[in-house]
Amino acid sequence: MDWCKECGFEYDLSEARKAGQAIVGGVVEFAAILRARDVEVTTRPQPGTWSPLEYGCHLRDVLLVQRERVLLARRVVRPPFSPMGREERADHDGYAEQDPDDVARQLTDAAQMFAHVLSRLGREEWDRSVMYHYPQRAERSLQWVAVHTVHEVRHHLLDLRRQLV
Repeated sequence: MDWCKECGFEYDLSEARKAGQAIVGGVVEFAAILRARDVEVTTRPQPGTWSPLEYGCHLRDVLLVQRERVLLARRVVRPPFSPMGREERADHDGYAEQDPDDVARQLTDAAQMFAHVLSRLGREEWDRSVMYHYPQRAERSLQWVAVHTVHEVRHHLLDLRRQLV
């Protein structure tokens, strides 16, 4: 995956070392929307489309899962990353019932935690390989994982903005 047709995001691996800053910056806007009192964040705009709150929970979990994946890659050679169970999590963790202020805080914390882990990667670690399952099973570098996570933040922020129009 080098480019996202839907949101226009281009995967530029030379930007990997700036991923933490980009993730934290994108999450600031996302969290502000979840905290806004003039925005309905708990209602799905249509069946099958997550509410802003559910997107916030999903993005929080993506950041926490990606953080654990990077930590695993630092201690295990070419680890396989199991799928995170995106749809199951929404149900199992009760995304729709969570408090928007709590999710905004947790999302901000998750972004900072992930950015911190990325900031600690040494030059040679950015090239470590992992087995990633999205969009298809492929060997990826931690550079790609970092850039892909920036894509997740920007793409879901776009999903959120579309609902607010």
